[in-house]
Amino acid sequence: MPRILVVDDEKNILELVRFNLEREGYQVITSLDGVRGLELARSENPDLIVLDVMLPEMNGLEVCRELHQDPATKKIPIIMLSARADELDRVLGLEMGADDYVTKPFSPRELVARIKARLRRSRRGKDSLEEAALESRLDYGRMVIDEDRFAVYVDGTKQEFTPKEFELIRFLARRPGKVFSREQLLEQVWGYDYAGDSRTVDVHIRHIRHKLENLTKEEQIIETVRGVGYRFKEGWQC
Repeated sequence: MPRILVVDDEKNILELVRFNLEREGYQVITSLDGVRGLELARSENPDLIVLDVMLPEMNGLEVCRELHQDPATKKIPIIMLSARADELDRVLGLEMGADDYVTKPFSPRELVARIKARLRRSRRGKDSLEEAALESRLDYGRMVIDEDRFAVYVDGTKQEFTPKEFELIRFLARRPGKVFSREQLLEQVWGYDYAGDSRTVDVHIRHIRHKLENLTKEEQIIETVRGVGYRFKEGWQC
């Protein structure tokens, strides 16, 4: 379950929030002052922070600013608590990097509901990033084509491919089983205005096969379809 850091100098509020969060199944870490709260945020990497504005040692706005400026903690959602309902305080908190603002006295049920909503949004954001990262990687077991890094890895070791070799294997791997003529590959990989010989494709295919021969043994990743062209072997894994 997500871990929540609660920072408040009023022990009764701290225990009230802890009780309601633990009843919902969350793990709770607490602190009574801003300096210790900042230390815990950096060392424990909680999923969300409930942070009071008026704190000893370092106030909540300063803690919030420090966390937002640190790349390691800037993405942790923060819900500010304050006994003051002034619009200026609310604006300052949000400008410092807070995601939400709750005024004391508050309903524990409302605070828990806001925490749940903020965690859902945070989870959706992480899922989107993870999905984007997965979409940029073509995984074939021992071989991975990483489009973000413009690289091919075999058993975790980067293989030396020229830019055009990489573009060619990536283009075919994105369309397994589909056959492309040499002219189509020249058009897609080299560009419409390429004036070279179509045998350029054969040379690059041969180089790719040679560089991966220890991986594929007798099996070809890129198959030759006689009289037509080439295709990436459908369902291939190593």
